[in-house]
Amino acid sequence: MTAAEDSVLLRKEGRAAHLTLNRPQAINALTHAMVRRIDEALTAWESDPDVQTVIIQGAGGRGLCAGGDIRSIYEDARAGTTASADFWRDEYRLNARIARYRKPYVAVMDGIVMGGGVGVSAHGDVRIVTERSRVAMPETGIGFVPDVGGTYLLALAPGELGTHLALTGARIGAGDALLCGLADHFVPSEDLPRLLDGLGMEPVWDVLERYVRRLPPGELAGHRSWIDHCYGADTVEEIVARLRGHGSRAAAEAADTIATKSPTALKVTLAALRRARRLGPLERVLEQEFRISCAALASHDLAEGIRAQVIDKDRSPRWAPASLGEVGAADVARYFAAPAGGELDLDTSPQEVAW
Repeated sequence: MTAAEDSVLLRKEGRAAHLTLNRPQAINALTHAMVRRIDEALTAWESDPDVQTVIIQGAGGRGLCAGGDIRSIYEDARAGTTASADFWRDEYRLNARIARYRKPYVAVMDGIVMGGGVGVSAHGDVRIVTERSRVAMPETGIGFVPDVGGTYLLALAPGELGTHLALTGARIGAGDALLCGLADHFVPSEDLPRLLDGLGMEPVWDVLERYVRRLPPGELAGHRSWIDHCYGADTVEEIVARLRGHGSRAAAEAADTIATKSPTALKVTLAALRRARRLGPLERVLEQEFRISCAALASHDLAEGIRAQVIDKDRSPRWAPASLGEVGAADVARYFAAPAGGELDLDTSPQEVAW
C-alpha cells in the first residue's frame, strides 16, 4: 500500500462507500496526495451504480481532520517555492466538487474539525456533529485567512457570527455549528456505528430519522446582541474598539484574542468576508480565496505564524506589520490581485443530482 493509499482508506459496504482519513497522529491533516486520492474516489463512485451514499470520517478518535499539512506549507513559504499553490488549487477544486456532488455526501464531523477539515465536510449534503465536535477556522492565528470555502460559509452565518469566528478563530461545539450553518444534524457519538451500518443498507434520510437528536443551543445565541453590534463595524480597529467598550467579559475576551492574531490577516479576512457576501456562488469565493492564499504564501506572517504555533511552539509570533494601524489599504489590496501562477477557474454549470 502506498502512502497515499494508507492515508485515505477506501471501502464499500452495501450501498455506501467510505472515505476514512487515516493520519491519526496528525489528527488526519490533509496532504496533497490525500486530496488527490479523495478526488479520484469521488470520480469512481459518482458513476458506480452500486454506490448510493458517500461517507467521510476520520480515524483515531480525535477528530475528522485538523486542517492542512501546515508543516509542508511552512517549508514551502521559507523556500519561496509554489508547491502549496498547487495543493490549494486541487484542494479548492475538491471543495467545490463536494458541494456539487451528485450523490448524498455524508460528513461525520466528530471531534476536531478545523481548516481543511471544514472544507471536506461542511460543503456536503449531510453534516453530522456530535457532543465531541469542535469546529473552527483558526487561520488568523498563523497569519493566514480562512480558506477552503470558509469565507463563503462564515459569510452566510446569521448576523455577524461568522465574522466573530473568522477573526477570533474560536472553536465551537455542536450547537453553535448548527446555529452558524456549518452542520445539519446532531447524533450522539455512541450512535455513530449504528448509523453508519444503517447507511450501508438504507437511504440516508430513512437512517437519519432514527438517530438525529435535539440538541440544546450553544453559547453564541446568547451573545448575538454584542456580536452583531461590535462586528458590524467597517474596520477591524473599530470592531476591537467596540468590543473593548461594550463592558461584557465575553466581548473583552474576544478583543484580547483578536489582539494576538496577525494584523494583516485580520484585515484581509474582514475584507474577504465582506466581499464573499457579494460574490455569489461558492466557486467565485474559492477563486478569491486562492488569490489570497497565494499572496499569503509570499508574506512574512504565514511562515512566522506557523513557526510560532507549530515549529518552535513559543506562541510568540513577531507579526510584520505589528499593529493594525500599520496595515494600509494597499497592503490588503495586494491579497486580492491575480496570482502569478494563474487564476483558479472553477466551473459553475449546474449538474444533475442523482438522488
